[in-house]
Amino acid sequence: MHEPQLDVIAVGAHPDDVEICCGGAVAKLVEQGYRVGIVDLTDGEPTPGSPGPEVRLAEAQRAAEVLGVETRVTLELPNRRLFDTFEARVALAKEFRRYRPRLVLGFGGTTPVASPDHYQASLITAAAVFYSRLTGWEEHFGGLAIHAVERHLEFFMMFRSLTPVEHGGIVIDIGDTLEKKIAALAAYESQYPPERRHVLERFRAFARQQGMAAGFAAGEVLASPTTWGTRDLMGLLFGTEEAKNRLPSGDNRAEPHPGY
Repeated sequence: MHEPQLDVIAVGAHPDDVEICCGGAVAKLVEQGYRVGIVDLTDGEPTPGSPGPEVRLAEAQRAAEVLGVETRVTLELPNRRLFDTFEARVALAKEFRRYRPRLVLGFGGTTPVASPDHYQASLITAAAVFYSRLTGWEEHFGGLAIHAVERHLEFFMMFRSLTPVEHGGIVIDIGDTLEKKIAALAAYESQYPPERRHVLERFRAFARQQGMAAGFAAGEVLASPTTWGTRDLMGLLFGTEEAKNRLPSGDNRAEPHPGY
């Protein structure tokens, strides 16, 4: 049985990865009316400060409620021993087939001085996007129909780098959802107890710095692993409706097409 279709799925290695990297963008997509889900590849356990997986999962659900996502799924892959295996690829591809998103957000690049699970998650996500649309493998997917994800974008956890994006990126304006992102992170009380609350201020400062690079109060960077392109430059720059409104009266040229 298919679940209700989602527009976007964001994939993290552990609970709170999505919130750290693109929580503001997720909240903004929800506010814009899109149906968004989160898939955590592991439960993040064991982890310092957490009394057990039940607590961490409860925190993840509270964070999801703050962001307004439709559903949050936790796969049973091993924390600290996460590797890009066939089984991991299939497990995530099943979720893509089950929820049929148009857009998948996942890790990009490496995460120096942070968990190597993040890089493995990036490999698993890219492979699962591919596996989701493959035919002839019905025996591996439990009867779930193939699904072609239209777009895959990457987010980054490179706080120790002055240039976190390895290839062309775009800054998402999260000026009006920054505090929702921080509130979602604060839901992880085991990870950010009072003595570590200063870390949330670092996340806030980083978002402001990323946003200012594009003229926003706060931002998050997403990038495409493939080259961007457009068939409608004005629609890309100014929005399709605005571009259409600037056509001369009675002009019947083809409607702008984003093509990216």
